[in-house]
Amino acid sequence: MSEEVIKSAEDMNSWLDEAGDMENIREHEIVEGTVVQVNHNEAFVDIGYKQEIPIPKKELASPEPESAEDVVKVGEKIEVYIQSLGGENGGVLSKVKADKMSVWKEMDALKESGSPIEAKITQVVKGGLVASVKGLRGFIPASQMELHFVKDLSVYVDKTVEVVPIEIDKYKQRLILSRRRLLEKDREGKQQEIFDTLEAGQVVKGVVKRLVDYGAFIDVGGVDGLAHISDLSWERVNHPSDILQIGQEVDVYIKNVDPETRRISLSLKNTQNDPWVERAEKYVEGDIIEGKIVKLAKFGAFMEIEPGFDGLIPMGELSDRRIEDAEEAVQLDEVVKVKIMRIDLKRKRISLSINRAKRDAESGGRRRFSDSQNRN
Repeated sequence: MSEEVIKSAEDMNSWLDEAGDMENIREHEIVEGTVVQVNHNEAFVDIGYKQEIPIPKKELASPEPESAEDVVKVGEKIEVYIQSLGGENGGVLSKVKADKMSVWKEMDALKESGSPIEAKITQVVKGGLVASVKGLRGFIPASQMELHFVKDLSVYVDKTVEVVPIEIDKYKQRLILSRRRLLEKDREGKQQEIFDTLEAGQVVKGVVKRLVDYGAFIDVGGVDGLAHISDLSWERVNHPSDILQIGQEVDVYIKNVDPETRRISLSLKNTQNDPWVERAEKYVEGDIIEGKIVKLAKFGAFMEIEPGFDGLIPMGELSDRRIEDAEEAVQLDEVVKVKIMRIDLKRKRISLSINRAKRDAESGGRRRFSDSQNRN
C-alpha cells in the first residue's frame, strides 16, 4: 500500500475522531475546556470544537475582574457553559454560568444529605434575610433563622452562618435556606445525650423556664422537664408563681424519664424534707397530748396537734357511749386530751382517742390511790 493511501486513511480517521468528539458538544450544556491563550480582556478555550472560542472577562467571573489573567492561566482546565455554537468566534461560552449551574447541583446534593454550607447575610427584607451562597442569592425566612422568634433581624447582616437548603428551583433562581434545621438537629443530638444520662431517682440542678397553671417547666441541662404543681411543695400551692420565678436555679428530683416521648417528670418537694413527717417524728404512739377540735366529719373529728398539723379522732374514740354524730361528743374549738393510737408515716395519718386518754387517766388515778393505802 502506498504512503499516500496510508496518509489519506490516517487523515480520514483523525477527521472522523474529531467529528465524533464534536458530536458530543451541544448547546446549553456544560463541558470541560482547556485555556490556550489569555489576555487582558478574554481567554481562549479549547473545548474540542473546530476552533478555540474566546470568553470575555465578564463571563469568566462575577463580579467582573479587572483582567482575564486574574482568573485563569494557560493550560488550566475549566468548566464552561455553551450558550451557542457557530458564528465568527465559533460560539459563546460562559464560565460564570457553568459555575452557577455547578453550585445549583451542589445545592441539590446538600438538600438531599442535609449537610450545611456557609452563607453570608447581605440584607434584611420583608419576611426574612437575603444571603449569598457561592454566588447564588438565597433567602432565609425569619422563622428559619433561630429556634425562637427574633424581633430584630438586622443584627445578622454581614455575618456568616451555616445553613441548609430546604427548597430549590434553579429555573426560577429560587433558593430557600434554613439555619433552624441545623439548630434543631444540634439540639436533638444534645437532648439524646441528656436522655442517655438522666435516670429516675437523681437530683440535678435546673433552671425555671416557664410557669403555667398546672406546673413549671424546668431546664435540666438542655432539656425541659415538667414539675406538676402537686410536686412543687409539700404545702398547698395555688399557682407556681407563688414560689418560683423564671430564671431561678433549683434542685430537682427526677421522678421519671421517658426517652420515647421525650418527657421528664420532675419534683421539687422530693428534694426537701417532708414537714409533715418532721412533725410526726416528734411524737410517739401512746403519748397523751391535747389540742383543739378544728373540724367535724361523719366519721369523726379532727384535732389540731400543731398549727397546720392535725390528727383524726374516729367516731368510736370520741365517746365511751354510742353516738351518731361527732357533735354529740365534742364541739368546734373545744380543747381535749387524746392518746396517740397510731402514726402512719406512709399514709400521713395520725389516729387519736379521747376514750383511751380518759381510761389511762382513770387507771393512773386508781393506781395512785391503791399505792397510798398500801403505804399506810
